[in-house]
Order: sequence, then structure tokens, then C-alpha cells
Amino acid sequence: MNYDYDLFVIGGGSGGVRAANRTAALGHRVAIAEESRYGGTCVIRGCVPKKLYVYASTFHEHFEDAAGYGWTVGDTKFDWDKLVASKEAEITRLEGLYKKGLMSNSVELFDSRAELRGQHEIWLKSEDRVVTADKVLIAVGGTPNPHADLEGHEHAIVSDQAFDLSALPESIIIAGAGYIAIEFAGIFNGLGVDTTILYRGQEILSGFDDDVRELLHEEYEKRGIKIITQQVFSKIERLENGKRKATLSDGSAIEVDQVMFALGRVPQTDSLGLENAGVKTDECGYIPVDGYSKTNIANIWAVGDVTDRVQLTPVAIHESMCFVSTEFKGNPQEPNHDNIATAVFSHPEIGTVGMTEHDAARKYEKLNIFKTTFRPMKYTLAKRDSKMLMKLIVDAQTDRLVGAHILGPDAGEMAQLIAVPMKMGCTKQDFDDTMALHPSAAEELVTMYEPSYSVKSGVRVQ
Repeated sequence: MNYDYDLFVIGGGSGGVRAANRTAALGHRVAIAEESRYGGTCVIRGCVPKKLYVYASTFHEHFEDAAGYGWTVGDTKFDWDKLVASKEAEITRLEGLYKKGLMSNSVELFDSRAELRGQHEIWLKSEDRVVTADKVLIAVGGTPNPHADLEGHEHAIVSDQAFDLSALPESIIIAGAGYIAIEFAGIFNGLGVDTTILYRGQEILSGFDDDVRELLHEEYEKRGIKIITQQVFSKIERLENGKRKATLSDGSAIEVDQVMFALGRVPQTDSLGLENAGVKTDECGYIPVDGYSKTNIANIWAVGDVTDRVQLTPVAIHESMCFVSTEFKGNPQEPNHDNIATAVFSHPEIGTVGMTEHDAARKYEKLNIFKTTFRPMKYTLAKRDSKMLMKLIVDAQTDRLVGAHILGPDAGEMAQLIAVPMKMGCTKQDFDDTMALHPSAAEELVTMYEPSYSVKSGVRVQ
């Protein structure tokens, strides 16, 4: 058949844009549709603005610490409206670069919602017409879970709204304890907001190494963040004075200026027309795919958060590159999701690669654990009571490094660099053979020569 396009991409986030650009650069006819703003969650309402707000939230500590280094800092004042405006200018600039890149590769852009009307047919809402494509890539991502079954959920915000509040609240309670909840708690606390975290589990950051979770909990409480565990909201009410009254599962109530949900994300597959093409979804709405990101329909693929594999922007980009290599370069390539470096931009931040001690203990007969906790040098003259943690998890039989976990300044930067040798299968001896860079926090990674303890058959031994 003579299709309008060789590839039609639904979704203008990082994964979709990368696939469109790389395919078009190979000389194929490509179109992309985005109903909101190009750049997707990461650029517009996720990673990028969040990191900018994290930077903003740390300056008060810089001002405080300066005194220990001989500086006298005068009166300081924070302007929320200026931060919001500066953020908006930056993401608008980035959005423009995304669109410029697509146009320079001759990708046809549709600022429109797109829905499937068949395996090769895509309906464009803004033009009320159907176009056709040989191959279709779904890269629509996810959206915050609105927790719609909770009474009074309409009185709460989600992360999308947190960036553009009309005013900075004096107090906030955040439900959840994953990446988003923890990062926004650090942001609001750093900007002077009375901040509370509410979590149904026993400890924050489920899925991360226990030592990291426990130390961050301690550090957050030092900074004045209140953490309530093993409870949930039973209802939320808006009071006449504009405040919110959050009633908890134990019957107690908290009055705050703002309530925020950070309770995970859901795929944006509703009303996408997947049933018209026969594309299957699971019970949560995610699109199951094979190792090459192909759906159950031969000419339709899906990448990124909508597939619920690893919900990180670089992963969506990698999956898209593998898709292009497989389908348009004749070089089949499956995405490799092992040893992905990730960071939580809390304060202090977390950087991690590979397995937690708990998961590694279930896979390997014996582990050697190398761990150190210390006060970073930058805090010594400032007299700041804040600890840094470094932990390496090693398979004792092969000496291979299977996990690395860092909490402290620049942890994310270190994790990215550790990911390279880990991907290459490095051993603990490789770390021992590496000369330390002194004085630095990172040198601790190559100077832990003796195990702190071992884990044998899942049991910790000294």
C-alpha cells in the first residue's frame, strides 16, 4: 500500500522525538503528533523543571554555610514568582529546540491529539482527518495518578501543578515516598515550607537499598521534614479559609495550605483508540511489548513509560534508538535494562547503580559489602551535621561489583561514572587498583579495601 508516512509517532516526548529524528535522518517519511508541548514530561513538567527547583531550594544552605568559610551574607529573600517565570522561559527555550530539531530533519509536526482508527490509520483531532502510516510508534508516556477514589481528591494537586502554583504555600503534606514525593519534599522544605510526607509503608523510597533509605529518612528529619509512615488519607476537605484538612487513617487530622499526591503514574492510553487497531493493554492500561518494543500488532511499537518497563527518560530514548536500529537499519537490537544509573534529587541526593543488598542476597550465595559513612569535607568548616554514605555490593565468588549506592553531594554524578565500568563487568579489584583522587568524596569508592561485613545465604555475618 502507498501510505502517507513510513513512520507515525504518537507522542512528542524524549522517546518519540528521538525515534522521529533518527528515522527521518535516514531518509524516511516521518510525522509526529503531540497534543500538549514538545519535550514531554521530562522537559515540560518533570526532570528539567524539577532539577531547576532543586537547585533553587539549596541556596539557603549555601548562605548558611558561607559563614564558616569567612563570608558574610546579607539579608536574603526568595521570590517564587521569579523562579516560576525563569523556569517557564527555560522549558519554552528547550521546547523550541525540540521542534527545531524535528523540522530540520523534515519531520512533519502535528500539534494535535492523535488516535488510532486502525492498524495503519491515525486520526488527527485538530484537522479531523485520517492519515496513514506503514509503522506506528506509541510514545505517549504517563500522567500522575489523581487518586480519584479518595473523598476530596479534587482538593489536592499533583506534580504537574506543583511547578506553577500561584503562590508558595506555607505548609504542605505530600502523599507518597517515591522519587517524586521525596524530591518535592526536599524542594518545598528548602524553600521554607513546613513539609510533611505521608506514606503507607514502613520506610520511604521502596526499592532502594535499605541503608540509603534509612539515612535519607534521618537527614530529612534533621532538616525539619516530618515523615508519617504506615498511614494514608481517609479524606480531604477544603476549609472556608482556603486551607485543606487532611484526615488520616488513624482518625487524626492535619491542616495545611496544600495537599499533594505523588502516588505513582498511570499510562495515557485511555481514548487512544488502541482497541481500533487491536493493540492489547494490561489491567493497568500499560502496553505489553516484546524484547524489541513491538506490541501484539505487527506494525505497531511502544516505548517509554507507557510500557511500564523502566520509567526513566534515558530509558525511553534508548528504547527508541533500539527500535530505529531494528526496524530501519536492519540491525536488530534489544534494549538492555541492566545496570541503569539513576538518581533521586533529594537533599542530600542519591545516586545508585545495580542491585540493592536485599536483591543481591537473593541471587548470590555470598556477598562482600563495603560501606562507609562520613561527613563530607565541604561541611566541616560550616559545622553542618550531615552524613554521606557510600556502599559497594560485591559477588564474593567472582569479585564482580553488582551494586553501588551513594547518598550525599554529587551522588548522581558519581553514579553515572560508576555505571560505565559496571556495564563492562568490573571487579572490586579494579576499584582497588585505581589510584584515589585526593581530597575528594569519591576517593572513598576506591579506598574501601576490607569488607564491612558479608552476607551468606541471605544472612549477614561479620
